[in-house]
Amino acid sequence: MIPDIEKATSAEIKILQEEKLKETIHYLNEKSPYYKRFFKENGIQVSAIRSLEDLQNIPVTTKDYLQQFNDDFICVPKSEIIDYVTTSGTLGDPVTFALTDKDLDRLAYNEAISFACCGVGKEDTLQLMTTMDRRFMAGLAYFLGARKLGSGIIRVGSGIPELQWDSILKFKPTYLITVPSFLLKLIEYAQQHKIDLKNTGVKAAICIGEPIREQDFSLNVLAKKIKMDWDIELFSTYASTEMSTAFNECETHQGGHHHPELLIAEILDDNNLPVVEGEVGELTITTLGVEAMPLLRFKTGDLVQAHYQPCDCGRNTMRLGPVVGRKKQMIKYKGTTLYPPAMYNILNNFPEIDSYVIEIFHNELGTDEILIKVATSAISEELLLQIKDHFRAKLRVAPTIEFASAEEIKELRFPPLSRKPVDLIDKRV
Repeated sequence: MIPDIEKATSAEIKILQEEKLKETIHYLNEKSPYYKRFFKENGIQVSAIRSLEDLQNIPVTTKDYLQQFNDDFICVPKSEIIDYVTTSGTLGDPVTFALTDKDLDRLAYNEAISFACCGVGKEDTLQLMTTMDRRFMAGLAYFLGARKLGSGIIRVGSGIPELQWDSILKFKPTYLITVPSFLLKLIEYAQQHKIDLKNTGVKAAICIGEPIREQDFSLNVLAKKIKMDWDIELFSTYASTEMSTAFNECETHQGGHHHPELLIAEILDDNNLPVVEGEVGELTITTLGVEAMPLLRFKTGDLVQAHYQPCDCGRNTMRLGPVVGRKKQMIKYKGTTLYPPAMYNILNNFPEIDSYVIEIFHNELGTDEILIKVATSAISEELLLQIKDHFRAKLRVAPTIEFASAEEIKELRFPPLSRKPVDLIDKRV
């Protein structure tokens, strides 16, 4: 199930996107209180925006604007809104997104072609290990996508290894949709209860929320630990509520595929100009076909590298590499620039570490400090030194590390109203 546009030439994709861009600009000018005001204040002539290059004449939209003028982004009357979701609030106050019936159809289409990208077909059954409630868009999207694709789906929800295994053994799902670190919990439970991991019927996991690859697309430490005991295929995904769109890996595992019929993607530098091809920049998106809350040149805050060579799977679309980091989560520590994924990778390298959480805060001088709290049953000064030495070898600096109880870490990682584990707590103002 590869949409024809994703096998089209770059020129054909550009023509389609420019037609959809013109429709989106005129729609925003007519329906969006925020963008109608925004165009007027910035002297934007809607009729002058005809090409993808013309986008550079439009200032970007940031999450700050979304938080400040949330309701002004809604383009439809309340009577047409079917569903409300909120962002996770990782980088500030959560933002509410409204969806119409048409938006839910678009969400289902996106997830259906994204699942198909990972090889999911009508004959497959997916086990959903994320919540569908708490205003969480992703869980709903997975359910709608599976339904549109014709695949079966088992809505187990998050956590509870015993219930997950009961469902796996009873219903024989072929794909799991999960946070990858939770697979380690499933492996541990299986080993304790003598469940044969080679005969579960599970052939792959669609991994959300955590990176499983390095920038060269090789498996990172977390993914290697999973595959060491459970030899299933791992697919990386990248998505956000603001995009209502996903970038999923295909079977070649060379980055998440762009759906050009749903999204215009730009990779921008600090001056909001396109980076040189192959360089890292901030993913900035314009949604196409969204009815309730379309976004124009929205800066996601995620730093990525794009890849443009045609893929062996037959798609000619741009592919996104693993997220390098979130711009607001950049840490300047003792003269070194760090991003959380690099620290996760180091910590995941230690089998003695059961769980951890990273706290970032400002010291009395106003500079960044890092405190890593680690839960382990093997508390020792030697382990502490080994972790610090590993940090120095990989990142040239060693943050403060302290041991904590598993209960304390669990409380920090799963705060009230949390819909997914929190590995980073940023206390900087």
